[in-house]
Amino acid sequence: MASAIKISTHKPLPTGVDGIETNLTEVVDLYAPLVKRIAHHLLLRMPASVQIDDLIQSGMIGLLEAAKKYDVSKGASFETYAGIRIRGSMLDEVRKGDWAPRSVHRKSRKVAEAIKTIEARTGKDAKDNQIAKELDIDLKAYYAILQDASGSRLFSFDDIMEGDDSAIESAAGELPGPCDGLQRDTFKAHLSNAIDGLPDREKLVLALYYDEELNLKEIGEVIGVSESRVSQIHSQAAVRLRARLTDWN
Repeated sequence: MASAIKISTHKPLPTGVDGIETNLTEVVDLYAPLVKRIAHHLLLRMPASVQIDDLIQSGMIGLLEAAKKYDVSKGASFETYAGIRIRGSMLDEVRKGDWAPRSVHRKSRKVAEAIKTIEARTGKDAKDNQIAKELDIDLKAYYAILQDASGSRLFSFDDIMEGDDSAIESAAGELPGPCDGLQRDTFKAHLSNAIDGLPDREKLVLALYYDEELNLKEIGEVIGVSESRVSQIHSQAAVRLRARLTDWN
């Protein structure tokens, strides 16, 4: 096969007869900066126990897997596909650590339920004080829940369907059949509508973090709040999305 992986420097990498990358050393050399950039971007939302070297190491594994499995005929660029694999590998590493207590996930679910209840009752976006009142706690305790959830739900926006394989398959075009593709397109439409319906500040934080790839400190400087407040806003947006997509799932 004459196809080749195109990279940002426009140098084609040699491919095997079935289109799979054969020169893994060159791939690592070229895309190591991508792994490091993703690792540093994600580290700011990780607990203190997570080390940058661990993220980079797991990201390199994801990069190698991407190089072996990438199929240029699927249409996605290698950098896009590799980025998803790298993030997914880092996520798997964090999940294996099992550092988030079950209580954190349980409280996050309660917040999602409270948001859903309030918005169903009022027809409006649930406000911070309303959510805290629904949970029968004060604002300080509510913000503490969001702060705890910020790391454990780091990938809430990315893996809202509970798994990175779905996102990877989407980028690689590896869907089993037309029914699955239709279901995924339907979900994407619902997710897009849910994001569009978020409060402006939450929507802006998601856009700056995921689209512009700013870190939390940079986002705080843009919108004029502290880094910890950005983390809380991100967590609340993720929980709100989950609440609004519960019926679809």
